[in-house]
Amino acid sequence: MPSDTPLQKASARLEASLRRLEAAIDVQSEREVVVSGVEEEIQRMTADRGRLAGDLDAALVRAERLEHTNREVSRRLVSAMETIRSVLERRKEG
Repeated sequence: MPSDTPLQKASARLEASLRRLEAAIDVQSEREVVVSGVEEEIQRMTADRGRLAGDLDAALVRAERLEHTNREVSRRLVSAMETIRSVLERRKEG
């Protein structure tokens, strides 16, 4: 519009700038929502990692106890078999 005054031109530029600013604010708001969601997911994953690490530690302790118990049972079985073998050999001889 050739008849636009400098004030009208400045006003139009200002309005265009405000529209771009509003669009940029909308984009930034959407990004903040995404970032917030990602941060929450990271917190959940960190909590899960901590819980899983605790579960793993407990499982390792239990496995060590079971291994120790297994060795003890094996030792006792060998001892019992030797005792039974000894008793059977004495009966044979007697």
